Amino acid sequence: MTHHTRATALAGALLAVAALLTAGPAQAATREARADTWLFLTVTKGSARTGAVRGTLLRCDPPRLHARATEACAELGAAGGDIGRIPAENVFCPMIYAPVTARALGRWNGRTVTFRETYTSACVMKARTRHVFAFDD
Repeated sequence: MTHHTRATALAGALLAVAALLTAGPAQAATREARADTWLFLTVTKGSARTGAVRGTLLRCDPPRLHARATEACAELGAAGGDIGRIPAENVFCPMIYAPVTARALGRWNGRTVTFRETYTSACVMKARTRHVFAFDD
């Protein structure tokens, strides 16, 4: 190998290492934020704390641990992790009063998420939160 070939190879290797070093922290930060994206979701029948409770953990990278994780993660992503900003689905719900309380506690891209809302029925809850609380479908 000639001196010129070795110098070119060394320069190429240094450029590759420099590229990895500059990309490394950004990729690590992105992985950390995604690893810190999870919500513990519960639905309680009724508005009191003593009702029957169902719950699950939602992870979004990759979507898992929830019957509709892919859809729920996409909806949350579009809403910046804010359940209240998810666009309501236009559906007809019967006017039957059967309250349910939806709760979420966790982290979205490193930001604390707390959510609690009582809806007049499971149908209204699903229309307003889409797939987020549809974890037992």
